[in-house]
Amino acid sequence: MLRISVLFLCLLNFQLFMHTGVSLTADGLSLLSLKSAMDDGGGTVFSDWNENDDSPCRWTGISCANISGSSEPRVVGVTVSGKNLRGYLPSELGTLVYLRRLNLHGNNIYGSIPDPLFNATSLHSIFLYDNNISGQLPPSICNLPRLQNLDLSNNSLSGTFSKYLRNCRQLQRLILARNKFSGEIPVGVFPELANLEQLDLSSNSFNGSIPEDIGELKSLSGTLNLSFNHFSGRIPKSVGDLPLTVSFDLRNNNLSGEIPQTGSFANQGPTAFLNNPMLCGFPLQKSCKNSSNNSSEVQGSSSNEGTNSRKGLKPGFIILICLADAFGVAFIGLVIIYLYWKKKDSGGCSCTGKGKFGGNEKRMFCDFPCISGFPNNESEVESEKGGGGGASGGVSGGEGDLVAIDKGFNFELDELLRASAYVLGKSGLGIVYKVVLGNGIPVAVRRLGEGGEQRYKEFVAEIQAIGRVKHPNVVKLRAYYWAPDEKLLISDFISNGSLTSALHGRNGQPSPSLTWSTRLKIAKGTARGLAYLHECSPRKFVHGDIKPSNILLDNELQPYVSDFGLNRLINITGNNPSSSGGFMGGALPYLKPAQPDRPNNYRAPEARIPGNRPTQKWDVYSFGVVLLELLTGKSPDLSIPTTSTSTEVPDLVRWVRKGFEEQNPLSDMVEPMLLQEIHAKKEVLAVFHVALACTEADPDIRPRMKTVSENIEKIGA
Repeated sequence: MLRISVLFLCLLNFQLFMHTGVSLTADGLSLLSLKSAMDDGGGTVFSDWNENDDSPCRWTGISCANISGSSEPRVVGVTVSGKNLRGYLPSELGTLVYLRRLNLHGNNIYGSIPDPLFNATSLHSIFLYDNNISGQLPPSICNLPRLQNLDLSNNSLSGTFSKYLRNCRQLQRLILARNKFSGEIPVGVFPELANLEQLDLSSNSFNGSIPEDIGELKSLSGTLNLSFNHFSGRIPKSVGDLPLTVSFDLRNNNLSGEIPQTGSFANQGPTAFLNNPMLCGFPLQKSCKNSSNNSSEVQGSSSNEGTNSRKGLKPGFIILICLADAFGVAFIGLVIIYLYWKKKDSGGCSCTGKGKFGGNEKRMFCDFPCISGFPNNESEVESEKGGGGGASGGVSGGEGDLVAIDKGFNFELDELLRASAYVLGKSGLGIVYKVVLGNGIPVAVRRLGEGGEQRYKEFVAEIQAIGRVKHPNVVKLRAYYWAPDEKLLISDFISNGSLTSALHGRNGQPSPSLTWSTRLKIAKGTARGLAYLHECSPRKFVHGDIKPSNILLDNELQPYVSDFGLNRLINITGNNPSSSGGFMGGALPYLKPAQPDRPNNYRAPEARIPGNRPTQKWDVYSFGVVLLELLTGKSPDLSIPTTSTSTEVPDLVRWVRKGFEEQNPLSDMVEPMLLQEIHAKKEVLAVFHVALACTEADPDIRPRMKTVSENIEKIGA
């Protein structure tokens, strides 16, 4: 009996040993190799990675899923990023056969990428950027049949761009920027990467010519980034075959010759080609002298041949040829003059966003929107100013007068004084009132500061430039009033409030009418208005403060860009009108001074540095943030009322980028009501790509607003 008891205790102890010592799953044991590979065991980062646990699925950074055919959940994701871990990549991670996503970016991992890692054949996303990984890229990486995302940027990897990469046929993102890769890119790789959407090879030492077949990347979107390398030779014309939505970044190479003018090249700005000393042609301000010399030589030789051939011609025949030439030139001149006046009279393609054909108005956006431009002759504005109703003085005697800029806008100053006025708000650009005139028409009156008594002509010049802006998606300035102690701007009153109110309302909930198709319409109209300000307005205006509160909506939810061009006026007049001073002091209600301005999280990173001069790329970034707000329903403005479904995210751009990087479901980032419409998911994803291009940290990489507008117009068309 004693022997039986002893045997029973031994068996019990053995079972307890088995339970406490080897209970961790095979996946858990493989993960412990990562902990062991880190210096000091990773410190507190892996504090809950315990070998005595029965499963790793509750460990920090580990995600699991139930797999058919497996009796226990399996590890499908490892995300331990931005922890400043120092160590190496263990080969044992390759035994995680169901691992789909490996994210160890933002650490200090050194050494090479172990070849056995790619035995984890379920991997579809590898994010190892911002480490110190060296060595070459193992050829076995393309043994992963599902690999879609590969980001190894900002490491110390070396070697060449090998042909074996053509076997990664499912690849969607290939980012090898800021490494030490070198050599030529072989022909035959890119045609096999039919699914590739993002390619970034910048800041390496690649050389040779850009492969001709790079134009076969038909799924590419965003930016093709080959900058800061040693590429040489001509830019292949096939690059123009890439989708029109693609932006190029070919800066800081040794490219030469004339920039092609076909396809996608038409959408590129000069920054795409900077610091290539031997490049020439549009959009660079460097003409191709060799080609012009060659053409002149050809013309010279042909003219000599013509001269030689005419030596035997009779004088009468020569005179007849000259008369025919003169008649032809005169006829062409008459045709050009006729077309110019016809275009001017009909209002076609004048950058207003409208063209008249057969009496019907049709929205359009000019391919070359400012080819006729705006004349610098001030007489045009003077005639507008003098012809408007209520204008009782010119430039010399206009002080103290209400001057109508728009000819169809007719009312007197007394009528403005008698009208009912309501305060709409106050900002750094003055106090704004809603004023209902005697005929029932409401207008918006902005009351500026009381300074600038000696700067009347400067004030009028700025007003004239603003008044000449005419676009269906830009608020129209109708009149102004100047007196030494009072300055007013009268513009159209847009009846349905701002985009901020529509998106968030009083309780943080969006308006029910703000469906996806409506939001896309608002995005398109705003983009058209901004592109017009940038490309076609007299001053090529930089707005400088694009945000939802400066995008107004009418009853049909058409958007209007407001508050542009006012910064110069504020510099003249100041922004703090008093409660009683001025001719209008007793007529308009007074608003207490506004609270100090809150941080503006719509502004571009470079715009937040004091002393930087505003650029159009500031507006592009801000518009991108507005797009993200339209898509997510989340506001970067902490003063906006929010709910659990519509929260504030101060760094909205980083939040969205992290979501895409971690392959979060689209439904986690998009406002739920938007995905209920047919085809919405595809369009939402396309707008996300546009927004992310607009919010690139480097302003030189951001597209021009004209390109942004054209890209958005194609979505849902």
